[in-house]
Amino acid sequence: MSKNTADSQSSVVSQSATDVSASHAPQAATAGPAAEEFVWKRKHLLGLEDLSAEEILHILRTAESFQEVSTRSIKKVPALRGRVVVNLFFEDSTRTRMSFTLAAQRLSADVLEFSAKASSVSKGESLRDTVRNIEAMGVDTFVIRHPAGGAPHHITQCTDCHVINAGDGQHEHPTQGLIDIFTIRERKGRIDGLNVVIVGDIAHSRVARSSFWGLNRLGAKVTFCGPSTLVPRTFEQFGAKVTYDLDAALKEADVVNMLRIQRERMTSQVFPSTEEYVRLFGLTRERMKRAKPDLLVLHPGPINRGVELASDVADGPQSSILRQVSNGLAIRMAALFLLNQVG
Repeated sequence: MSKNTADSQSSVVSQSATDVSASHAPQAATAGPAAEEFVWKRKHLLGLEDLSAEEILHILRTAESFQEVSTRSIKKVPALRGRVVVNLFFEDSTRTRMSFTLAAQRLSADVLEFSAKASSVSKGESLRDTVRNIEAMGVDTFVIRHPAGGAPHHITQCTDCHVINAGDGQHEHPTQGLIDIFTIRERKGRIDGLNVVIVGDIAHSRVARSSFWGLNRLGAKVTFCGPSTLVPRTFEQFGAKVTYDLDAALKEADVVNMLRIQRERMTSQVFPSTEEYVRLFGLTRERMKRAKPDLLVLHPGPINRGVELASDVADGPQSSILRQVSNGLAIRMAALFLLNQVG
C-alpha cells in the first residue's frame, strides 16, 4: 500500500475521534514517524499469535485515539456510519457481547445480534450456511464466539466480510489479550521487560494464550502458574516459564492476571478442592503483602470472589479490573475500525 493509504487511515482515525477533540491525532502518533507510516493490512483479527509487534502496537495506538469517546456526553463518532456488524455468538456472553455492541454503536455502525438458541442453527443449519445467509443481507463484519477452536478461521473461507474472533474454544481470544496488554501499558508505561504472571487454568484458557502471544511479542516475560494438572510444562517450549509456586512467582511479578476457574472444572478430577486451590493459588491480601508494592492485579472476568482472588484485592488500589472493562470498548472500537479500512 502507498503512503497515501497510510495518510488516509491516519486522517480517518483523527477525524473520527477528534470531531470533538483535536488531541487524539497527536496521541496516535506518539511512537514517531514509523507509527505514522504504518498501514494496517489485515482483513480479519483471528488471534495474536500471527501478529507482529508493530501490528499490536498499531492497534493499541488506535485504541488510544478512541479512548476519550466514551467519556463524552455524546458517545459517538461517524467512523463506521453505514456499516453493519453482526455479533455471531454461539456461546453465552455478557461482557464481550455488550462491549462489541457498544464499540460498534459508538462508531455509528448498525448492529445485528445473533443467538444460536433462537436461530436456524437449532434446526440443524450449518455454520457456513448461517454465515452466507446473513452475509446476503448486506453486512460487513462478523464478530464470532464459538465453542469450536478454528471456527472464525473457517468462516473466513466462506465469506467476504471481515471476521473478528471473540473467543474460539481453547484457541484464542485476541481482543481480551489486547485489553490486558493495553491496561498494563497504560498503568506501567511499558510492556518490554515486565514480569507478568498468569494464574489459573492455563490448559483450557484462550485468554492465557492470546495474552501470552501478545506480551511475548512485545518483550514481556510471562510465567504461567496453577495446579500441575492445569498448567502443563509443554508451554515452556513456546517461551513461557511454568511454576506451581505462586508465592515465589509473585516476588518478581510486576503484573498478575488471575484467570476465572470455570465451575465445571471445579468438579473434575484435574482440579483440587476449592479450599486447596484458594490456599495455594488464591490472591489474598496476606499474599499481596509479600509481593511488590506496585503489583498490578488483573482479571478478565467474571470473578469468582473468594476463589481466584479475595474481594478486598479485587476492589483494592492495585486492581485495574474495572479499567480492563472500560478499555475493552476502545480496543474493540480500534479493531472494528482498522479491519473496515481494508478492502
